Amino acid sequence: MYWLSEGRRRPPVAATLVLTLLAACAPGRTISNGCPRTLPHLINLETLNPAPITEVRYATAENFTGAPLPGYEEPVALLRPDAARALERVAARLRAQGLGLKVWDAYRPARASRAMVQWARRTSNDWVVEEGYVAPESGHNRGNTVDLTLVSLESGAELDMGTGYDEFTPEAHTAASSGEVLANRMTLVREMEAEGWENYPLEWWHFSFPSTAQPLDVPLACWS
Repeated sequence: MYWLSEGRRRPPVAATLVLTLLAACAPGRTISNGCPRTLPHLINLETLNPAPITEVRYATAENFTGAPLPGYEEPVALLRPDAARALERVAARLRAQGLGLKVWDAYRPARASRAMVQWARRTSNDWVVEEGYVAPESGHNRGNTVDLTLVSLESGAELDMGTGYDEFTPEAHTAASSGEVLANRMTLVREMEAEGWENYPLEWWHFSFPSTAQPLDVPLACWS
C-alpha cells in the first residue's frame, strides 16, 4: 500500500552531524559498497516452496518510469520472514487449484520510492502522487508488501486481470471489474486474505502484511 509520510522537523545541523558519525561507527552499521556489514533479515522468494515466478520490473526499463530504478541493480524479490512464510502458504493453497503466483515487486529500497516521486514531478505526472498511486514512502520499503498476480501452473500464463501491472486507472481498482476478471481478482484477494494479507483497493495486484518494521534503503544487490 502506498502511503504519504508525515512531515518532520529537521534537527539542527550539528546534531545531525553527530548522529551521522555515531551511526557510521556503530557495530554492524558500517557501509561498504552500499551494503551494511550486517544485512537485515529478508528472504529471497525464489527459496520458497512452492516458489513464485519472479519478474522484477523495476530492475528493467519495463515499468512506468521507463528506466531501471535506483537500488534495483539486481532483480531480486525479497520479503521479511513472516511475510515470506505467509506468501508461501498462499502459494500452497493455490497449488491445489492448479494456480501459482508471479511476483513483480516485493521489498523496495527507499531510494527507489523517492525516485518514483522525482520522476512524477520531472515529467508533470504529479497526479500519480496526488491520487495515491505513488508516494515517497511505501510498505514496500518495510519488506512486507508485494505486487503479484495469478498464473496457471499448467501453462505458466497469467490469468486475465483486466489491466496490466502499474496501470494507474480506475479500471485497475480491485472491485472495478466483472465476469471472469472479477472472479480472478477475487480468487487472489481471497487466498491472500486467508493468510493475513490486505489488498490496496486502488491496485488489484498490491498486498501488504502486518508489520512494525522500519523502512530500509539497502540495494537489492546486497542480497545477491
